[in-house]
Amino acid sequence: MRLATAEQMRHIDSVATREYAVPGVVLMENAGRHVEGVVAALAAEIGPGTRVLVIAGKGNNGGDGFVVARHLRNRGIDVRVCLLPRGTELVGDAALNYEMAVKLGVPIVEPADAETIAAQLDRTDIVVDAILGTGIHGEVTGPARVAIETLQDFAGLIVSVDIPSGIDADTGAVCGAAVRADITVTFGLAKTGLCQAPGSGHAGQVEVVDISLPRPLLESETLRTFLTESSDAAAKLPPRWGSMHKGDAGRVFVIAGSEGMTGAAAMSSEAAHRSGAGLVTVGVPRSLNDILECKITEVMSLPLPETEERCFSRAALEPALKFANGCEVAAIGPGLGTHPETRAFVREFVRDYEKPLVIDADGLNAFADGAGGPGLIAARDAATVITPHPGELARLFAGAPSAPHWAGSIAAIQANRVEAAREAAGHLDCVVVLKGAGTVIADPSGQAWINSTGNEGMAKGGSGDVLTGIIAGLLAGGATPLDAAIAGVYYHGLAGDLAAAELGARGMIAGDILRFLPKAWQ
Repeated sequence: MRLATAEQMRHIDSVATREYAVPGVVLMENAGRHVEGVVAALAAEIGPGTRVLVIAGKGNNGGDGFVVARHLRNRGIDVRVCLLPRGTELVGDAALNYEMAVKLGVPIVEPADAETIAAQLDRTDIVVDAILGTGIHGEVTGPARVAIETLQDFAGLIVSVDIPSGIDADTGAVCGAAVRADITVTFGLAKTGLCQAPGSGHAGQVEVVDISLPRPLLESETLRTFLTESSDAAAKLPPRWGSMHKGDAGRVFVIAGSEGMTGAAAMSSEAAHRSGAGLVTVGVPRSLNDILECKITEVMSLPLPETEERCFSRAALEPALKFANGCEVAAIGPGLGTHPETRAFVREFVRDYEKPLVIDADGLNAFADGAGGPGLIAARDAATVITPHPGELARLFAGAPSAPHWAGSIAAIQANRVEAAREAAGHLDCVVVLKGAGTVIADPSGQAWINSTGNEGMAKGGSGDVLTGIIAGLLAGGATPLDAAIAGVYYHGLAGDLAAAELGARGMIAGDILRFLPKAWQ
């Protein structure tokens, strides 16, 4: 599903009016009618005597609210409006719809303060949040802030118009205070901020509705952000056929593990196998090989030279490259540790390996702290997928020449995850999987995909190791780097959702994601 920023939606609205002769008042009418239909259905479920309160702000969002109120009134539903400004302050289409509501006899309180709103809420079943739209950036203040905070303790249902008031439409940030809706009815396209935390947690059920915006505008190639849905992920899986053999399914070499971190090696390699790879071998420090041979059955192991601390030594480079060159894909990073020799081994392996590569965790940390990460990764000729969490991405770019503004800052990355992932992909010339709630996948062309699966139970050590293996397994089967990342992240999250549904989010662990992965593929 395509997503849009606030600026992109303003442009679409403007072009619809200017070039397609669709009046703004028609768009407002259609938007309000859709919201009214949702509210009317909820009222029917509640039963006779349902009371609806529309809280309307000054802009077009408030105008949509008056359309809702007018049509609810025509249905015979008990509806009232708390208008935050005075009606004389409204302009344009909002003023026109205010006037129509007045003439129809909709009860309107203006200007409504906290006391007035609170009194109305005491006898309300459904609130229509038409306070603020998609145009806000920065802290919400004034009457809008008062209204939003007054709604915090409301026990009934809240339906938000286009976006929950107080949520940044581009980033999902809470602008000081925000409405927590049960349903958000959004117009034309879903807004990017509705699909990113914390905005996604405030939106409730999101319904995208058609308000007669011309289809060519909604399908423009300039809209390069997407939400991954089930059909998207399924379409990106590599093919399988009845006569295929294990060589057709691809060979994966996972380089992982160090003393105390054999679990990372086991989970990432098994995940590659459970994602369709025909043959998987895990390369481990030599003295840990016996542990891995006991721990995993279907995955083969390759002991490699190690340091006294039982992590990869620089001498592992030649045998690791020799073996990796016989595979379709390699993955490097889970549980490696940050010993200086291991870091040197990683940097040289990434530099010299000429096939598709997934780099995760300590594989990325080997390039941080002034170790030339962005330049060395971007210099690879073969396809690369990196899977950082925000801290790893911040460290990777810290101190790098011409680094993005967010380099070294987790907070700056989290403030706009989509743009951070997109910029990183451009700098590194690779696919970036920025992990976290609403994982973002971006590629150098500027595409960005926000994942729609996963839950808080996946915030456990080892979850990322499983993801590394899944992406490597899909790459080995023939998926493109972008497709492997999009589908891998989606089904990783889906396996986590299935695990949480059966086991509960609190008690599930990363191994449960692995255990439910076959069910997710089903």
